[in-house]
Order: sequence, then structure tokens, then C-alpha cells
Amino acid sequence: MEQNQQRYVYDTLSEAVNDLQKRGYTHDFLIPEDKECIYCIEKSLELSPDDFKIEEIYRFEGMTDPGDESIVFAIASEEYNIKGLVINSFGADFGYRSSKIVEDLYRRSRQ
Repeated sequence: MEQNQQRYVYDTLSEAVNDLQKRGYTHDFLIPEDKECIYCIEKSLELSPDDFKIEEIYRFEGMTDPGDESIVFAIASEEYNIKGLVINSFGADFGYRSSKIVEDLYRRSRQ
């Protein structure tokens, strides 16, 4: 993540998503279970971790269940001229591969 960027504070996941979309993060990315990449359905585009950078991260805990967490990654790819969001949840149905990729994304954002 860039050092001099403005930091935003959001109370809810929907508030974060709405504002990030207004700021240009308009594409939705999924994490396929069978690949170590992120995938944009609108563009039929796979991005490996080297193809994009993480610009912002927001983490949210569930109101009634702290184990019901979500994380939002605002990502951008200069090479593909695309900005969007990776939204993932941490819960009982959170798969190993998704967990591994999200951990890698989170680790990369801290460097």
C-alpha cells in the first residue's frame, strides 16, 4: 500500500463498498477455489498476484458474531487499467485456498 494515501474509516461493509465504488473501484473480483488468482467476471480477466497492487484494506467484524468477519481489498492493475474490489468473509465455509490467497494478499499489503 502506498505510504501517503488518505486513510478512510467506515463503520459498515456496505458503507466501505459504496464509497470505494464512488472512488473508482468499480469491478468485482472473485477468488476461484481452483486457482491462485483473482478473477473479474465483467472482463473475463484473471489477475495473478504480480498483476495488481493492493491500495486499501478494510476489515469488519459481525455485529452479533465476532467470528463473522469480512475483509475488503481495493485493488488496481495499471497493466490492465482496472480497479475493483475483492470482498471475502471469514467463517465456517471459508475454504483453504481462499484463506491462503487472502493471507497472501494481506501479507503483501503490509510490505
